[in-house]
Amino acid sequence: MAQLIADRRDVDFVLHEQLNVSDFSKYEKFGDFNKKTIDMIVSEARTLAIKEIYPTQPLSDAGCTFENGQVKVPESFHRVNELFLEGEWLAMADNPEYGGGGMPKTVSLAVNEYFIGANVSFMLYHGLTHGAARMIEEIGTEEQKNMFCKNLYSGKWAGTMLLTEPEAGSDVGALTTKAIPNDDGTYTITGNKIFISGGDHDLAENIIHPVLARVEGDAPGTKGISLFLVPKYKVKADGSLGEWNDVVCTGIEHKMGLNGSATCSLTLGGSGKCVGTLLGERSKGMRSMFIMMNDARQLVGLQGFSVATTAYIHALNYSRERIQGSHLQKPKEGGVPIIQHPDVRRNLLIMKSYVEGIRSLIYYSGTLHDRMAVAETADEKKFCEDMLAILTPIIKGYGTDRTMDVCSLGVQVHGGYGYCRDYPAEQLLRDCKIFQIYEGTNGIQAMDLLGRKIGMNSGKPFMAFLDEIRKTIHAAKTVPELGTLAEMAGNVLDKYSETVMLLGKTAMSEVMKAFIQATPLLDTTGDMVMAWMLLWRAKTAADALKNKPKAKDVPFYEGQIKTCEFFVSSLLPVTLGKLASINALNTAVVDMDEASFGTK
Repeated sequence: MAQLIADRRDVDFVLHEQLNVSDFSKYEKFGDFNKKTIDMIVSEARTLAIKEIYPTQPLSDAGCTFENGQVKVPESFHRVNELFLEGEWLAMADNPEYGGGGMPKTVSLAVNEYFIGANVSFMLYHGLTHGAARMIEEIGTEEQKNMFCKNLYSGKWAGTMLLTEPEAGSDVGALTTKAIPNDDGTYTITGNKIFISGGDHDLAENIIHPVLARVEGDAPGTKGISLFLVPKYKVKADGSLGEWNDVVCTGIEHKMGLNGSATCSLTLGGSGKCVGTLLGERSKGMRSMFIMMNDARQLVGLQGFSVATTAYIHALNYSRERIQGSHLQKPKEGGVPIIQHPDVRRNLLIMKSYVEGIRSLIYYSGTLHDRMAVAETADEKKFCEDMLAILTPIIKGYGTDRTMDVCSLGVQVHGGYGYCRDYPAEQLLRDCKIFQIYEGTNGIQAMDLLGRKIGMNSGKPFMAFLDEIRKTIHAAKTVPELGTLAEMAGNVLDKYSETVMLLGKTAMSEVMKAFIQATPLLDTTGDMVMAWMLLWRAKTAADALKNKPKAKDVPFYEGQIKTCEFFVSSLLPVTLGKLASINALNTAVVDMDEASFGTK
């Protein structure tokens, strides 16, 4: 079978050699998921992704249609949707009580890498549905859980997330959607929402909308916001569908990418007949929504990474097939595959470094979820929660920034053909831009890291995070071929730690001065995490080489060490320059008069 999406050898390496995910099978909760079962699940997902879902990717670029108030997804989605739901892939790592598969989160991430890499537009519908179901399961009443969760986890119904309004984008507190209490405990909802992924479509018989709104008279800003469940069609007490709930799609966006995903504008209660039920506590809507939001931000990181790994695989395949130019040292021997040219190899190695580093990071985050699920002490659970909190803006922000870089390099490797629709590279580049924007722009992720995550609990969790990086650096120093690389990474980590302390102190007295550096800090934090993950991978590979592996595996393991060498020697030194820039604390960004940016 063609290698079109993700590198199965590397997926197996991270699951079974770096992270030893099958070890979770010693716990009763994950007792059915030994290595053999995990490999079978990943193989089935890979087959479905490559044979069925991937062929819909170019077809989806034609987009959805909107006619007579109805949204229709690309026709090719319907068959693969049936196959996807028949395989019960949507809730594979969720609570069996509500129809979930109960597998380790880490395994589900590997599976979803294949699905999302095959067609991210198609998978967006299911990602949002899963997020809505998880939130209802977490904070809903027993009645709401029983009414909605199984139908959402099975994909019979779909779900969304309604936050954004025309005049309230990232400033959610400025929303104007209203909720008026009714005598029966329900609420009449009125308002307009925009940029709603999967806001309307024809893949499910009902769509359940979690909606942020303000009960009339409640506090302004985010403090007075509540969360409501608003189905497209009302649901009767017996679970059957009732009348239409006055939720109208007024149009879909014409976008740069992700054209197979319907991005909708919705009007709620235009006829005064839209009814919702309170989800969670009144005026605690933002806190409730962040249950879904944090999962969603991790999902966006996975989406970006999955597109990036597909871009890398295509660029690698193309570079091995495209004959152009002669070898620099053998100019008279005719054309060679472009992978033999140093600059192409450099581009590929940059792509490989980020793709493999981010794969390890995302799968590692999955193990944190799984460790929480089986934690035997409160301290172990708290450690995992804190690590996930710190890693979330890195996975979403840094991960999707690097996704853009990787997909751009993918076009570059293809040359002029990459800019044309003859190859997938240009669609992947267009598709990936939104990941830097939605579920909180990457600038917001940077502010979250600096303003919340570094200082939470007096900075103790962040210090524990840095200690985890140091442990890997110390372990790598015991391997002769990694000693120098570990030493270099350790020196950069020391400088990074000093920079974080400086910014923390600056933020306490000069907020603007500190937050100028929020995005550069996120960038350097991500660089350190990449060094951590790649050193970890290299140490794992070096240990495997000592045990005399099969001949076919030797190049793979040696490649891990060389990839780490490239990143630490060629890319990580740039991080020192970024840190020097942060430490300068230059204030030109805020000192500059607005008029000085240019004439009106």
